[in-house]
Amino acid sequence: MKIAGLAAVALTFSSCDVGGVHPIFPNPVSPNGQDIYNTYIGISLVALVVFLGYEAALLWVVIRYRRSRQPAGYVPPQVHGHTWLEVVWTTIPLIIVLAIAAYSFVELQKDFQPITGEQMTVVVSGHQFGWQYDYDNGVVVHQEGTITQDVPPFVVPINTLVKLQFRGTDVIHSWWVPAISGKTDAVPGYDNFSWLKIDQVGTWRGECAELCGVGHYTMQIIVQTMTQQDFDSWVAKQKAAASPAP
Repeated sequence: MKIAGLAAVALTFSSCDVGGVHPIFPNPVSPNGQDIYNTYIGISLVALVVFLGYEAALLWVVIRYRRSRQPAGYVPPQVHGHTWLEVVWTTIPLIIVLAIAAYSFVELQKDFQPITGEQMTVVVSGHQFGWQYDYDNGVVVHQEGTITQDVPPFVVPINTLVKLQFRGTDVIHSWWVPAISGKTDAVPGYDNFSWLKIDQVGTWRGECAELCGVGHYTMQIIVQTMTQQDFDSWVAKQKAAASPAP
């Protein structure tokens, strides 16, 4: 049992890296992704303190009042009700839960509301089984569900505040790229919002996080960032490819 426990601990810490808790959370590359990461760590630390406190109290009671330390026929004092103690162990958890709820609500309001001052708007539409990205410059990117190859990337320039507007065309889907932002539902008849601003060139992957049918597992997401110059060239190529040949 000790060896198994040590192995589990080793496996857990081997998945950790500076700046991210892999594979649960990769390194955040967008400010809202960083906010979600910080929220996760903050709540986890509170939960860890509560867990260790309760376990320590439980172990103390088990060891301090174990039967082997008591005389034969010993019957512990029978206490029925303790108003002060009951108030304390009800009030403290209530305060902790309300604090976590308030903190989470503030973060969600900041990261999943329509933003102002955006430099680009992209409408992200989920369908069975894929994604469509409609840029405000007329470019459209289709990511049709597949597991045999990579889908075309959703491309954005670095250091650009991009407003994301989500909608569903058939059933509910959920757009999730862990390094960028939290899960955002694409709901038919109702638009949800998020945003991103990435300051480095790279590629990040995600997937649909809402069971949406038999092809749900194929709905991969790829987000790629480029310099502004490379992005402008990419846009020109997309527009040229979409234009009918004379």
